Amino acid sequence: MKYLLLIYGEEREWDPGTREKCYAESARLTHELKASGNYLGASPLQPTSTATSVRVRDGKRLVTDGPFAETREQLGGYFLVDAADLDEAVDIAGRIPGARIGTVEVRPVVELPGLPPGDDDRNDYNDTRQETTGQ
Repeated sequence: MKYLLLIYGEEREWDPGTREKCYAESARLTHELKASGNYLGASPLQPTSTATSVRVRDGKRLVTDGPFAETREQLGGYFLVDAADLDEAVDIAGRIPGARIGTVEVRPVVELPGLPPGDDDRNDYNDTRQETTGQ
């Protein structure tokens, strides 16, 4: 099952050195997850100051600068993983460097039938998953 691991934290707590260390640790983790067949995608996000929010009300589009909600913690990045169950997804979330400073929300992904495959090479992913897990 696919899980989206959403990484939240206070942007002000991330000085450039801490951020670069987190990026390096996260890159290592993505390689470990790829080797185990769990990796589907991951990326940090630009600061909330770069966000644009879009709403459509009564057929009219409203575009505003900034994130959707003013909150104490901001969405800073994500991992998309394939895990056997919630326990495995939680174990992976606990390995994400951002969990030591902020919060990682673990959410199952609804897989809708009929959607086109993503840009990732699904055959390579499926071959790797089968080799490492037998699934």
